[in-house]
Amino acid sequence: MKRLNSNHLKLLAIIAMTVDHATDLFYPSFPALPMPFILHVIGRLTAPIMWFFVAEGYHYTHNLKNYMSRLGIFALVSHFAYCFAFGMSYVPFKTGIFNQTSVMYPLFIAVVVLWLQDNDAMNKTIKHIFIFVLIWSAFPADWSCIAVLSIIGIYRNRGNLKKQTAAMMAWVLLYAVVSFLFVSKIHGILELFVIIVYPVMKCYNGERGKVRWLKWFFYIYYPAHLIIIGIIRMLMYGDVCILQF
Repeated sequence: MKRLNSNHLKLLAIIAMTVDHATDLFYPSFPALPMPFILHVIGRLTAPIMWFFVAEGYHYTHNLKNYMSRLGIFALVSHFAYCFAFGMSYVPFKTGIFNQTSVMYPLFIAVVVLWLQDNDAMNKTIKHIFIFVLIWSAFPADWSCIAVLSIIGIYRNRGNLKKQTAAMMAWVLLYAVVSFLFVSKIHGILELFVIIVYPVMKCYNGERGKVRWLKWFFYIYYPAHLIIIGIIRMLMYGDVCILQF
């Protein structure tokens, strides 16, 4: 039965995200052990729920400019919180090309790309160049370009959960294969478990829920919990990077 509203799903995403990041803290670098693997599987719920509601947010927002500005500021603040949490340089590409900023940057880029795609006033060639550059600009972020492409697929298939999930999983499969071959086999396998979001989303009733301030709670909670993780990291390990494969 469809008993879950958007507030329920966002709270579930927050809990799964906290479990996932806490696992990164206490079991660094994706070790091939049963407990961290199971905990990271739970964490796979977070990204697809976030992608779904970014697409919904783009559809329902009454002020797209404010929505994009809010996501852009959120992505900037989250970059520093994300780097502090896991002990990475605040300057992108100083130590590598993967996971150089948080998943919030691809969420912001996805909304900008959707806006460009729906903008009929812009020259098509220029628009396609902008879209291509923007999507690839998300490559160094957590979930890379896949987050942007998944959100686009989810949005273009609104109203059909099966097609939304299929579009998302097509991109996630590509991400999983690349991760398996070039980053970490455990990490690549884990990413396929985002499919567990499907039975959860089938319970979504399309309602927002009575608690109106929850969206602001998420905007605050995301960087706040990363800062706490960063403080614990410093106390446990010192000033070292723990997000390595």
